Amino acid sequence: MKRYLITGASRGIGRAIAEKLAAPDVALLLHGRDTVALADVCKTVKPHCAGVVDLIHDLAVTSGVSDLIAAVGKDPLDLLVNNAGVAIVKLVGEITSIEWQQTVGINITAPFLLTQYFAPKMPPGSSIVNILSIAAKTGFANWSTYCMSKFALEGFSQSVREELRDRKIRVINIYPAATNTDIWKSVEGNWPREKMISPNDVASAVAYALSRPADVALENISLSSLAGNL
Repeated sequence: MKRYLITGASRGIGRAIAEKLAAPDVALLLHGRDTVALADVCKTVKPHCAGVVDLIHDLAVTSGVSDLIAAVGKDPLDLLVNNAGVAIVKLVGEITSIEWQQTVGINITAPFLLTQYFAPKMPPGSSIVNILSIAAKTGFANWSTYCMSKFALEGFSQSVREELRDRKIRVINIYPAATNTDIWKSVEGNWPREKMISPNDVASAVAYALSRPADVALENISLSSLAGNL
């Protein structure tokens, strides 16, 4: 039985990935902060996989990451999906220190700590998937903290990829353009969500990359709407 850990699985891209990867030989370890939403995801995927575990932890603080690691247990993972993220959209002068620290905690420190702990125990043929963003390659006005965090995770994951290559562990980076998720409810402005790519589009890309032969690494996938990056 394979063990897959997906962070930020209660909605959006994380939920779509969980639904896409559910299989009879897979145990899904699904992390989130919204107890009700995560329970609904678990209920949806449970009939289609070998088992499902809900993990309610706050990845903004290191103690939350430690609690998540302890809950996952000592058995090795076959897949780690670093998907949980937060976006603060403000002028740089308006960003609070708490918002900065939260962004660093969830978007950078949590993937670092999870990768640091689980990667050494992962068997050959395993994969680490990082849900990055086009914001890992391009800066956008009012998105400075988000872009900073994605740029940082980009550099980190590129280095880890080279460290794990000889152990035949793939590091797959996904770069979606604007994706129609609930994140836009908290972002000011009139965003054309109907023109955005869907979480299922991102999940399909992840599933395709994972489906390649074990000695083939589809390492970087960029996804964009034909309408543009918005």
